[in-house]
Amino acid sequence: MHLTKHHGLGNDFLITFHEEGPPASASELAIKLCDRRTGLGADGLIFGSEAGGRTSMRLFNSDGSPAEISGNGLRCFVQAIMMRRGVASLEIEVDTLAGLRWCEVEATSATSAIATVDMGPIAAGDQPTSTEFLEAVGPVTQWGLGGVGNPHVVFEAADPSAIDLAEVGPLIESCFPHGVNAHFIRSDGDSGIELSVWERGAGITQACGSGATVSAQRAHEWGLAGETVPVHMPGGTVEIDVATSEHQTARLRGEATFVGAIEVPASG
Repeated sequence: MHLTKHHGLGNDFLITFHEEGPPASASELAIKLCDRRTGLGADGLIFGSEAGGRTSMRLFNSDGSPAEISGNGLRCFVQAIMMRRGVASLEIEVDTLAGLRWCEVEATSATSAIATVDMGPIAAGDQPTSTEFLEAVGPVTQWGLGGVGNPHVVFEAADPSAIDLAEVGPLIESCFPHGVNAHFIRSDGDSGIELSVWERGAGITQACGSGATVSAQRAHEWGLAGETVPVHMPGGTVEIDVATSEHQTARLRGEATFVGAIEVPASG
């Protein structure tokens, strides 16, 4: 199996192409290959296909669960497509479990690129089955739900970095019917927001593109940010153009970085 490794602000992915779609062993492969001690190490494994002139990606989290979409994963994937085709820029539609997503990517060096991806409209999000997590997270100014194919909950907190995500993340996730990505934000005082991330199926990560998108949308609606929102995460910054009455979908801009290529024996 030939794989390439990429990261979007520290949120890292292994990418391989399997023209027939993900194999039956996709979940097991994700668990094995993404393990940071006994595998290659990553937050997720992406299977790509360009069969029949249609480009598609299917993402499996490090725990083997499928993910509908990932903003960082999508940026990394289109960088992999660009490098696979041997071009310096590319505009393309990618089929995801959340639907078709328009993407544009341009190389800035041999290993880096800037990608803009359409994250789609912001949906209402899944309602929790229980709100017991509210006591665990402590005082928050407000909270709200949202989705871009995958579910998110966003909390405005005085100090997101003070939240013990390792403790409250699993509890929050368990209170939603399909799990949830949990985000704590605060205004940075200069039109942007700071964001800490707990990702469903991966745990604490350095960045979350879909989470940045939903968080920016809620921050805009709460009066914390404008229509273009810099989102500062531990791994770096992305920029979100939120969905408005004029343009119904949100767009995410940020870096994607190629780490290396890896060959894994079929038996391994």
